[in-house]
Amino acid sequence: MILSSSEIDRRRENGDLVIEPYHPESRQPASYDLRAAEETVLPRGVCTLVSSIERVELPADLAATLRCRSSLARRGVLLGGGFVDPGFRGQLTLCLTNAGPEDIRLAAGDRIVQMILQEVLNGDRLYQGRYQDSLGAVHTR
Repeated sequence: MILSSSEIDRRRENGDLVIEPYHPESRQPASYDLRAAEETVLPRGVCTLVSSIERVELPADLAATLRCRSSLARRGVLLGGGFVDPGFRGQLTLCLTNAGPEDIRLAAGDRIVQMILQEVLNGDRLYQGRYQDSLGAVHTR
């Protein structure tokens, strides 16, 4: 089941889900828009790592799917990767490839990726991989 905006808010308010800093304008009916942490240029034909402003902490019963916002996709931006396991905590590194005809400038705070939160039934494992507690854009380790 995908979480609605009201369920996202309820889970945040009870401390079960962390999205910090939280920005009300990023709240969508069934997702939350992650924002670029800093100004970045997406050169044509290049994969660029962009960090989210938000620090996210997912509990054992939630996972997230990431999707490029349609406004960027219409300009040729593709998102590589796009799943966040239960138990992840940290800033998210977003792999954005510009397949469009011109360079694209992202301002700090621009909404760039939708995070869709869904329930995980009977989850018994938490993420403990090498990107745990990420800060900023993290290259492969």
